[in-house]
Amino acid sequence: MRTALLGLACLAGCYPTTTRPDLVPVPDASRLEVELFVPEATRALALALDVDSIPVVRTEPDDGWLTTDWFDAATLGPVSGRPLGLDAVRVRAFVDPARPNHSLIQVEVVYRAVADPARPPRDLEMMVPVGHPVRERVQRALERLREEYGER
Repeated sequence: MRTALLGLACLAGCYPTTTRPDLVPVPDASRLEVELFVPEATRALALALDVDSIPVVRTEPDDGWLTTDWFDAATLGPVSGRPLGLDAVRVRAFVDPARPNHSLIQVEVVYRAVADPARPPRDLEMMVPVGHPVRERVQRALERLREEYGER
């Protein structure tokens, strides 16, 4: 009886849910380690992306992620219609604990080259190529974070 009550108390004390999507960053995602805890690193990244006009629509500092909707790479406005091709992109960032007092930031800028209803939408997403204007904006934001919070 005592063990059962202890187990119940442990379960009641846990909140085993997260808002973070069940995704792994694409292999070519940009990476940066900063000397910040996950919530602070997530907020700092959101602000850095905002400076470069990346339209972040959701930031979850406690769970270490942020995302945009699909947007036009040239105008940075919402995409009308189906998001296909290099002109329609989405930015997602995942922030995870790294060494003590550090966080690993991984940012992907993805697009969909094709529409295939037989495959899960995430399987169709690929990292935009080097030199893509939105990828360059993200790199500038990460460079500012590296200068401010990276290793000296």
